[in-house]
Amino acid sequence: MNQKPVVLEKQNLHPRNLHRSRYDFKALIGSNPQLGPFVAVNQYRNESIDFANPAAVKALNKAILKHFYKINDWDIPAGYLCPPIPGRADYIHYLADLLAGDTAKLPKGANIVGLDIGVGANCVYPIIGHQSYGWRFVGSDIDKKAIASAQRIVDLNTTLKPFIECRLQQDTSHIFKGIVESSDRFDFTMCNPPFHASLAEATAGTKRKLTNLGLNKKAQKVDLNFGGQQSELWCVGGEKTFISKMIEQSVEMGGQCLWFTSLVSKSATLPVLYQVLKRVKAVEVKTIEMSQGQKQSRFIAWTFLSAEQQQAWKRAVGPSRK
Repeated sequence: MNQKPVVLEKQNLHPRNLHRSRYDFKALIGSNPQLGPFVAVNQYRNESIDFANPAAVKALNKAILKHFYKINDWDIPAGYLCPPIPGRADYIHYLADLLAGDTAKLPKGANIVGLDIGVGANCVYPIIGHQSYGWRFVGSDIDKKAIASAQRIVDLNTTLKPFIECRLQQDTSHIFKGIVESSDRFDFTMCNPPFHASLAEATAGTKRKLTNLGLNKKAQKVDLNFGGQQSELWCVGGEKTFISKMIEQSVEMGGQCLWFTSLVSKSATLPVLYQVLKRVKAVEVKTIEMSQGQKQSRFIAWTFLSAEQQQAWKRAVGPSRK
């Protein structure tokens, strides 16, 4: 039997990420006993779960959210995206760094407000953002069932309810219009866009993910068992078209948001996005590199506010920082 080197800490995750250490399955099972039956010793003599089994992944997420984020009631409907928590947490922590800027003082408290575009049925970004930093969130989605699920999670967890609002986007041609109200001011927007351009591309991506996990046989027959509806996984034109549209539509609310951001899965997408950002006259653009396991990722951030306006924004918001 092979013995794989034990990695005590995942150095590629953000330094503040709570998930840099290996999963402590004993502690996680203590938080969610439903995880127990899914844990077994793998070929490397380490405890793990079958990451190709959606029930196992959901049980792990429930345990993580309860153990690390004090979320006692979390669930998603069958067939919806069950996201890997460590990678989602990284986005949140790098956003905190973006907001801190050169001050190195972390922005905390309910004065910091974010818009999660495509909050999904899982509501994971607002959960991590609020429980880690005390931020408030608006979560939007075009899927009624997803919004209902996210709202249920918020309603069932009293620590979340005053701080997270879920809004349904009824017009799929718009990203901000119909969601952002005239009185809204967002310190940031965030988005995990549908990366793929077709169902076939999404399926191929899932096969690659399974292969990377060493589940080659299961990759031969795959039904997108990592979960996800069409709107979560793919759209016509893929991430290039979706994020370009987001950039173009962000112009209209450029004065209502400090930083617009979006994950970008493929580095080849970036040159097109830079061109769009130049065309719409974004004042400042940043690309923040991230890495989770074997996957390289990043998010792009842009603002229409000058350096002086950014400083005035921060003074007006008056977030607690430490």
